[in-house]
Amino acid sequence: MDIGGTFTDIATLAPDGTVATRKLLSTPDDYSDGVLHGLLAHLQRRTLGPQDIDEVLHACTVATNTVLEAKGARTALITTRGFRDVLELRRTRIPRLYDLLYRLPEPLVPRRLRLEVSERVDAQGNVLTPLNAADVDRAVQVLRAADVSAIAVCLLHSYANDAHERAIGRAVEAQLPGCFVSLSVDVLPQMYEYERTSTAVINAYVGPPVEHYLRSLIRRLREAQVTGRLMVMQSSGGILDVASVVRKPAAIVECGPAAGVIGAAVVGDMLGEPNLISFDMGGTTAKVSVIKDGQVGISTDHEVGSVESGSVATPLVGGGGHALKLPAVDIAEIGAGGGSMAHLDKAGRLKVGPQSACAAPGPVCYGAGGRDPTVTDANVVLGFLNPTSIAGGAVPIDLAAAERAVASLAESAGRDPMQTARGIHE
Repeated sequence: MDIGGTFTDIATLAPDGTVATRKLLSTPDDYSDGVLHGLLAHLQRRTLGPQDIDEVLHACTVATNTVLEAKGARTALITTRGFRDVLELRRTRIPRLYDLLYRLPEPLVPRRLRLEVSERVDAQGNVLTPLNAADVDRAVQVLRAADVSAIAVCLLHSYANDAHERAIGRAVEAQLPGCFVSLSVDVLPQMYEYERTSTAVINAYVGPPVEHYLRSLIRRLREAQVTGRLMVMQSSGGILDVASVVRKPAAIVECGPAAGVIGAAVVGDMLGEPNLISFDMGGTTAKVSVIKDGQVGISTDHEVGSVESGSVATPLVGGGGHALKLPAVDIAEIGAGGGSMAHLDKAGRLKVGPQSACAAPGPVCYGAGGRDPTVTDANVVLGFLNPTSIAGGAVPIDLAAAERAVASLAESAGRDPMQTARGIHE
């Protein structure tokens, strides 16, 4: 099962090797709704029962969208005195080198929730300044009053000596039970202070939403009598059990796109084509990856939450998002998908994206309340998509509504509707 921002895809593999698929609109209010209803309908169509499922393999965009939409947990950071602004300083690299007005995304933890404690360890792990327990207690009390639900802890050189970080972790767990704690030594025990801090913060930020979603999904599956083991795709292409994901949710931030690249490599192997370019266009973004000699590239130069591209896991492009230095399939991603909305900028020029209609309300042609024409609407008007339904008939298409939306934008731009549709498409 793969949940995207617009569509949920379900595939079943029978013991005899038979594969069957189903596509349906995602349910952003509760993604598990779409998964469950789609799965049960799919099984019924195949004359199978919930008890016939041995294993559920799952990829999703819950963690990614949590960062992109800034809807993560209320998160705090505890760090070594003098290093609270590491998240703000970042690296000097930005996607547009000569744009003096370029604005990076806001840190996931505001400055008032980035607290410092007195302690210092050198790069060899020698304690230069003992951890000040009073500072830790004060920080915990401040964060209790701030009602945070997740705390990241990242101390200077803790990868060489984790004693201080673990002491803070124990203090937080004792005084704030139920608060999600992300220690950098558990998430990324490596040098490079900004990347380690950012990764620990992302892990904390997405932790509670990911845990809530997975617990809800398991509960719904069990209620539907699906007892097969649930495994979740990780960004690097492997799979993890739910307990591992809950401990380290940052590992699944790019699990959906990773699954697509792995699938492309498998198909390439079956066709005897070891060198491929995989292209995966969803409702919100388009992802590209290179498969060379049958091998999927893995990168640790991963960023998420870029204002322009959303997410990127390649050293070729970057500098505009939050660093996530965990292994991920090497993917370049831009904010252009089937749901990307067309509009006119202040100069009257036609622009597409990065805003997306997603599954709700979706493109205008879905008839679910969308108003702004999207790439999908343009493709329907141009005849590139079925004018009556898509996704195997699961999503009815309103051609007239798409034509009206494109015509309205064309009138504002002073252009012909078909010319405008072509412009959106291209």
